[in-house]
Amino acid sequence: MQLSKLSEKTTLLALVLGATLICGLPLLLLFKTGLTGDGGLDLGPLTEAVQSRSVRSALWHSVESSFLSALAATALGTLLALLIGLTDIRAKGLLVFLILLPMMIPPHVTAIAWIQALGPGSPVLRWLGLAPELGSTHPLYSREGLVLLLTLQHSPLVFLLVRAALRSFPRELSDAARVSGSGSLLMLRRITLPLLAPSLLAGFALAFVAALGNFGINALIGIPARYTTLPVLVWRRLASFGPDVLPNVAVISVILAVVALAAILLQGVLQRRLRTSLIGLPQDPLAISLGRKRPFVEATLWLFVAFVLLLPATSLLATSLVRTYGLPLSAETLTLENFTEVLWRQSVTLRAFANSTLVAGVAALVIAVISLFLAYFLAHRKPAHRTWASLALTQSEVAFAVPGLVMSIAFILAFIRPLPLLNISLYGTLWIILIASVSVFLAVGLKPVAAAFLQMDGSLEDAARVAGAGFYRRMTRIFTPLAAPAAASGAILVFLTAYNEVTVSALLWSTGNETIGTTIFNYEDGGYTTLAAAMSVVVVAATILIMLTMNALARRVPAGTIPWKD
Repeated sequence: MQLSKLSEKTTLLALVLGATLICGLPLLLLFKTGLTGDGGLDLGPLTEAVQSRSVRSALWHSVESSFLSALAATALGTLLALLIGLTDIRAKGLLVFLILLPMMIPPHVTAIAWIQALGPGSPVLRWLGLAPELGSTHPLYSREGLVLLLTLQHSPLVFLLVRAALRSFPRELSDAARVSGSGSLLMLRRITLPLLAPSLLAGFALAFVAALGNFGINALIGIPARYTTLPVLVWRRLASFGPDVLPNVAVISVILAVVALAAILLQGVLQRRLRTSLIGLPQDPLAISLGRKRPFVEATLWLFVAFVLLLPATSLLATSLVRTYGLPLSAETLTLENFTEVLWRQSVTLRAFANSTLVAGVAALVIAVISLFLAYFLAHRKPAHRTWASLALTQSEVAFAVPGLVMSIAFILAFIRPLPLLNISLYGTLWIILIASVSVFLAVGLKPVAAAFLQMDGSLEDAARVAGAGFYRRMTRIFTPLAAPAAASGAILVFLTAYNEVTVSALLWSTGNETIGTTIFNYEDGGYTTLAAAMSVVVVAATILIMLTMNALARRVPAGTIPWKD
């Protein structure tokens, strides 16, 4: 028993130290570099940065576009959640799956697809005779275009939160309102929306922070529109001048991190003030009858889904099938040469697929293992164990909340010098991308596992202790089998996110260590539009395949683990 207690404490200590090393320490180094000088605390560089016209402009653009897109995403996501969660529309499962699909597609791929869908060279619009005149300004190259794409990218986040909140409501309040003669609109205004206020705030904050750190859309739309945001400013300076400007970009990254963390703290304060205690068990949501309006509402929903998914996807596929961007798709211009090029001839793309698969796979596996042990301590009966585990959880959540580009700068600062004792430098290797991925996405894989552990009966561990089972035996024989479905689901989500991301690896990649996200971005940025389209089509197909695989696992995992399954 003493050995079991020792191994339990050692594991907890290792988890806390590991979270500190890969989540907390890089951020501390970032703030130290940005806010201190030779004599200690020095706000001079921060003041100088804020006084810089380019930084002030980029900061305003970041806050403005993030606020507007978060507001629009909250409205759109809430409307979709209310329609699907409270009405009697049909095919809800398929609609939920399709609404969440844009969230799983990488932002830079979303930007490329919409650029090709609405531009003068759009194969689909040219075929329909609706394309803008050649040489005209692309309609998306503006603040409004940037806000539109950020809205479409992040509204599924709000949809998820609001839909989950609706499913947790007890039916008594709604039933009482219906019995009292309240109509659907009055019930929505007086009961549903006030109770949803904390979830709406959380959705807004999540959409705001996601837009604040979004790199792909901000770069591919913002640069041509001359609407530079802070992530793009950091990327351009570091890409142009290299590690010599690290102190300068560290200051800018601190500004970006402070804005993101301030938004999260403000959201937490407002949520606590608006929180309402509910009495009663959650039940099946209402199915408000739309009556004669149902066909119209369903048609509108399906037209929206078609606009959001089919138009950009069709344009992306059409661009990947022509020899040169701008050619109309026809029997004469149809070719598979672009797919042959990216899948067989280009060594960089083959290397990128291999690197991304390796990084995402290993990160998902490592996070699944860490989550099993950390979730155990988060649900532990001993307050001291829960406190230490909560410290590791907080660090992982901060690493996830801070924009990915900021974490990239933090990891460069942490690992640009050789590691002590080992004298090995991780900067410029695939290892730094892997460690950064584990740090940033740990919170994603941990949440479903933590939820699974909280549902377990404490008598399971009591029985195992009485039978003399040690810590690792209890973990391997009891808790791991029970939590494995949630851990597998979290691992798949991590793999899907890490496989496609570009924000974290945008500053960490190097020749020979390219990822799928950076390769697609570099193709588009370098003018190889058809190759970027072909590689994007492959990535979208892989994303859909993984989501369908998760869908097939829905019957074998706890209810609610798969986001679009009840």
